[in-house]
Amino acid sequence: MLTVSGQHVILDCGLFQGKRTEADEKNRRLLFDPEAIDAVVVSHAHIDHIGRLPVLTRAGYRKHIWSTPATRDLAAVMLADSAMIQVKDAEHLTKRGRAAIEPLYRLADASRVAELMVGISYHRPFDVTPGVRATFIDAGHILGSASLLLDCDDNGAPKRIVFSGDIGRRGLPIIRDPEVPQDADVLIMESTYGDRDHESVVDARAELARVIRTCAARGGKVLIPAFAVGRVQEVLYDLHALVREGAIPAIPIYIDSPLATDVTSIFQMHPDCFDNTEALVQAVEDLFRFSLVQFTRQVSESKALNTMRGPMVIIAASGMVESGRIVHHVAHGAADPRNTILIVGFQAQHTLGRRIVERQPVIKVFGDEVPLRATVEVINGYSAHAGASELRAWLQGVKAASPRLQSVFLVHGEPRAQTAFADVVRAEGLRVEMPALGERCVV
Repeated sequence: MLTVSGQHVILDCGLFQGKRTEADEKNRRLLFDPEAIDAVVVSHAHIDHIGRLPVLTRAGYRKHIWSTPATRDLAAVMLADSAMIQVKDAEHLTKRGRAAIEPLYRLADASRVAELMVGISYHRPFDVTPGVRATFIDAGHILGSASLLLDCDDNGAPKRIVFSGDIGRRGLPIIRDPEVPQDADVLIMESTYGDRDHESVVDARAELARVIRTCAARGGKVLIPAFAVGRVQEVLYDLHALVREGAIPAIPIYIDSPLATDVTSIFQMHPDCFDNTEALVQAVEDLFRFSLVQFTRQVSESKALNTMRGPMVIIAASGMVESGRIVHHVAHGAADPRNTILIVGFQAQHTLGRRIVERQPVIKVFGDEVPLRATVEVINGYSAHAGASELRAWLQGVKAASPRLQSVFLVHGEPRAQTAFADVVRAEGLRVEMPALGERCVV
């Protein structure tokens, strides 16, 4: 929450994930009065950045929620899906327990968010509240993602606060590279991968081809848990390129996620966000739909995949195997040594995805113990987050373009990653703070 001249502006409002009880407590408890908030500005449409917006509307917030147009469109489908998950989870927990559990929010709360969202294009300044003017620039993280330039006039004292949002990587498929903000006085910066780097973006496609060829030769299924926003489309884009190159066998590819299907349609609505220098963007009109791909929307179609013989590729949400159709595919396919579970994204602690990455010999799915005999492969090159070296390069760019920059506030990172990157910030001669939840800072 940014407070300027008595005006209160929220920057993102995401869902905590992890241990169910701990996350639920954090998600239900707001550290401020929603009706006292004057505006909300959103960096991008991942659930850990927008997932509690319906909590705000449920508590009475009725003012603008600003974002880029692509983020606005993605948020509408993401939050509707999240609301359905909240309701189903509450129903499940109610059946298991004695007391009724109220969902964190419902579809009506998510619909109010969509009604309040206002889409503003990149590089177009707009007044958020009296004393705060904002500009979105491309963060290169997912479609529509933005870093925020917040020009603040606090009782006659002008100051530019930059909120990084999530910083992307150079060379990611489909979207443009992240832009570097200029003239920052204060920087609020993410630190998700502050302690480690990723595999090469270029190498990820070759690794994907290797995994598919190997599994297809065994007659198995490649099960890919993937975030419906961004990751599904990136993997599908690379599969399209590999098919055109003849680098993988012509086996069926199923996108088994209604949400990912809707999100893919939204991607197609925003070609203005694509990187027009990429070969596939130049070569084809439809990046995501080609002869081998089938989008399965009906539950009956999804269930049929579990009884079909491979080889095939199944891409389904959620990315951390905590909900959605991928959980059913893992339940049916993890015990088959012909199959491969391909992890292409970060797996948080205490998630089923993390237990798969750890290759635990037995995993619990829907309360049942399932032996993990499938091959587990991990491709880190698909991360949409900048790694430590890329974060440092971005920070150095901001510093070079911001002669008044002195303070950096690190957010959005687990303690180990954040502490490691704090040393990087200090090495750049900048003051660094790592605020705790609920801490107030004066800049």
